[in-house]
This record gives sequence, structure tokens and C-alpha cells, in this order.
Amino acid sequence: MSKKNAKKRYKLLRRIKSILFNPLTYAILAFPFIMIPMIIIVYHYEAGVSMEGMGDSFWNFLIAFVAGYYDICVVTPIGRLCSFIILIAGILVFSTLTGKIASVFMEAQMKKDKGLAKLKNLSQHFIICGYKNDFEKILESVLATNEDLTPDQIVLINEAPSENMENLRSDIRFKGIHYVAGDFSDETTLKRAKIEEAERALVISDQSQKLSQLETDSKTVLAVLTMTNLNPDLYIAAELIDSKFKRHLEMAHCDEIILANDYERKLIVSASSGIGMSQIITELVSSDSESGIYMEEIPTTFIGKSYGEYRDSLKTDAVLIGLLENTGNFHQRRTEALKEAQKTPNIKKIVENLKKIKHLKSNDPVIAPSASYIIKPNSRAIFIMGRGGKNAD
Repeated sequence: MSKKNAKKRYKLLRRIKSILFNPLTYAILAFPFIMIPMIIIVYHYEAGVSMEGMGDSFWNFLIAFVAGYYDICVVTPIGRLCSFIILIAGILVFSTLTGKIASVFMEAQMKKDKGLAKLKNLSQHFIICGYKNDFEKILESVLATNEDLTPDQIVLINEAPSENMENLRSDIRFKGIHYVAGDFSDETTLKRAKIEEAERALVISDQSQKLSQLETDSKTVLAVLTMTNLNPDLYIAAELIDSKFKRHLEMAHCDEIILANDYERKLIVSASSGIGMSQIITELVSSDSESGIYMEEIPTTFIGKSYGEYRDSLKTDAVLIGLLENTGNFHQRRTEALKEAQKTPNIKKIVENLKKIKHLKSNDPVIAPSASYIIKPNSRAIFIMGRGGKNAD
């Protein structure tokens, strides 16, 4: 406790010292000692000439100091000299104040433009960490895929060259987008982006720095761990270069793990078979195509019912191919599962339920389940829609 008090005293003494030795403090203290004698001197020499009382001298001071002109015409040389000094002092003081205020606003704007300011009045936003050479295309696709997302709801965190970010933010397509400069694995940087109030985060393999693949993936894992600690309810999707780091992200309860190199490799291998598999995969995942995979919420009336019942109730040209279970944030799903597991009075059943929670996997796809498969809470339906297909429940 004594160390804590000593630290507080030290901070207080430093603050007092900085105030006492500040030139502004000297100016404030000197002001009355200079101006009051000036008022008295002016009245002394102008009494009975241009002024009838001390009030006239004080009024002359106010107008000369604040407004910068003379309301009373002083006639004596000493009176004019003192009035001139008051006038110049007023101009200097108000010029200094105006410059200081302007510099504060300019500094704040410069910090904001360079991504050094802490964001304010932002919540439920989407954070994108990292930078790539085709970043503009990624950002454009993100906005196209998430129709309810607008640029002013997106926060970018990276260490890309400032001119790159200035060009991107000046683009009319991304007007209003927020930017925080810095290391996205650093807690301080994430807090400037209001990570505690964010809804979703996407971490892409960062190419803004000359890092090895090992360093890039390590940075991604560290960023996910930091985000999870700062905001357990945050939905996080992260990209890895090397699949050996996948286990680390799973332990950090990352909600989605993107293995871009593995996907690319598998696509190339599938093309070697000569049966057109690569075109099929491209058609399914392309955001520009009229056909492809999409997901829909399952009505609550079908939760706890069989997959076959839900499939038979559909009126759509799209094909139901399976379910995506435990959708959303892992922390929320686990909390809900823990509450559900403890509802039964049977101790053996509780232990079994808790064992299942240990192996709980976020966004777990179940492709082509049997008709008797029971639909669990927080599940979504996976569809394939053909060209010109339209869902009609």
C-alpha cells in the first residue's frame, strides 16, 4: 500500500511541478500585476481630461484589450502609451488562444487521418485486421457479401503505408470507413479500435510488414488470443498460411479458421483429375455468381424436430444439403450449453453433457444427415441454389 501511495504522491508532485514551471502559469500570474497598474496609470493621467472616474479607465481597458480598439479617446502621452500596451497585450493573448485552439483541432484531425486517434461513439462494428496487396478487392467483396454492412461500421487495423490507406479512404466506395494504425496483436491498438464493443472481427494474413510465414501466423494467433481476452463475445474469423497453427486457433476458440493455401492447393489438385471439379467449386463459392452455397435461419418451430420434417416443409428450388451447428460466437454457445447441461437432476447425465461441451465445435457443418437427425438449437440450414433459383418458404 505504501508503494502505491508513494507512486500517487510522485505523480502529484510531477503534475504540480509541470504547472509551476509552465510559461503559461507565469503569464497568468503576471497579467494582473501588469494590467492593474496600467488601468491606474491611465486614470491618473486622464482624470479630468478624458475620463471622469476609475470606471472609465476600466472600460477603456476592456474595450482595448478584448475588442482591439479605443472607445475613449485618451489624449495624454502616458495615457496613450499605456492604452497602446493594453491593446497590444490583448492582441497577443487572443492570437495565442486562437492559435492554440486551432492547433488542438488540427492535431486531433491529423491523428484521426493517420489512424492514431482512439475511436469514439462506435459499437457493434466490424474489425478487419491485416493488409494485402488486393485489399481493396477484399473490402469490396466484404461489403457486397454483407448487404447490411456499411463502410462507417468497419474499422481497419494495420501497419500499411499511410499513402495506401489515404488512397483507400478517399475512395467513394469506402467513404466513412474508420482506420487505426498499429500492430493489431497489441492490446493498446485494439482498445483504440474499441474492440470491447465490436461484434465481429476478421484477421487476414498480414502482408504490410516483411515477415516470414511463421511470424505472420504467430501474429495472427496472438491477435486472436488478445481479442478473445478483451471481448469473449466477439465473433472471430482468422486466416492462416500454415495449417499447423490451426490447433492453436482452435484452442483460442476462434469461430472460423481460413486455410487459404490449403484451399488453393486442393483446388489445383482437383483440377488435375480432368473432370471439371475446379469449376464446380468456383461456382459454389463465387460471390459474383447467381448460383452457389448460402445459409438460412431455421424457424424455431423446427428446433428439436427431425431433419426430414424440416426438409419436407421447404418450398424452394434450392437444394438443402445439410446443417451448420453451433453458429455464432463460441463463448456464447458454450455458456448456453453449460446452462442446458445442468438442467437435469441426474448427475450421470450432467457429467455426460459436460463431456460433450468439452468437444463443442463452433460452426460445425453436418452434410447430408439422415432424415431422423434432430435439429439442435443455433443451427442454420445449408442450401445450394442454381442459376435463377429463388427461395420461397
